[in-house]
Amino acid sequence: MTAPVKGPAAYFPSIEKKYGRPIADWQDLIRSSPLTRHMELVNWLKTEHGLGHGHANALVAYTLAEDSGT
Repeated sequence: MTAPVKGPAAYFPSIEKKYGRPIADWQDLIRSSPLTRHMELVNWLKTEHGLGHGHANALVAYTLAEDSGT
């Protein structure tokens, strides 16, 4: 039996379903952006790519944590 997914990754299935792109694509976009601060990236995803705040926040939080090794 697997433990339920917690934290930002819990949003991933609904993000993929709603926006039709795999999480890896969103992470590539975040990593290729010249922006580096959390809220700058969240606002960019919201305004430029139409994501809701919770989804954008989850993607940014997960990607930045993964990149920092935490």
